Amino acid sequence: MCWLCDHPDAKWPDYLNHMRDMISTYGWAVQSVERQRVHPPWAYTVGLTAAGRPELVVTGMSAHRAWHLLNDVAEHVLHAGALVPGDQHALEGGPLIEVVELTEPTAHLLVAVELYGQKLRAQQIVHADDRGHWPWDVGYRGVRGGQPVLGVRAAPSAGAA
Repeated sequence: MCWLCDHPDAKWPDYLNHMRDMISTYGWAVQSVERQRVHPPWAYTVGLTAAGRPELVVTGMSAHRAWHLLNDVAEHVLHAGALVPGDQHALEGGPLIEVVELTEPTAHLLVAVELYGQKLRAQQIVHADDRGHWPWDVGYRGVRGGQPVLGVRAAPSAGAA
């Protein structure tokens, strides 16, 4: 259930204060956006910008799975540094991922834009399906509506895992 649904008398500034409290306590928060008809769900971090890191986005994944994935990756980037676009990583207990820099983060990260302004950066955590196919591959099996890729793929770096 969404925070605003659980707090029917609250207004948008109250929600932003709630997000600020979450960021202050944990270092970041995860904002989920539910499926809208044929448009798949997506989720993103809010707060990594304050630590000098790009925000993280995942599309085409349930809110619960996205929350776990984004929290795991956010914790990693806060301690080890930002991910490199084009690199692929096999996550322990998770999907194979590839990092894609968002072309226009302000179009999708509304809460982060509200808190940090128009100049924020974001990276998408693109995930392979259960057969190792990517959204750009023929035969990709994702959720209804697919997994929109919000940027342009980069060539993998020499040290990609």
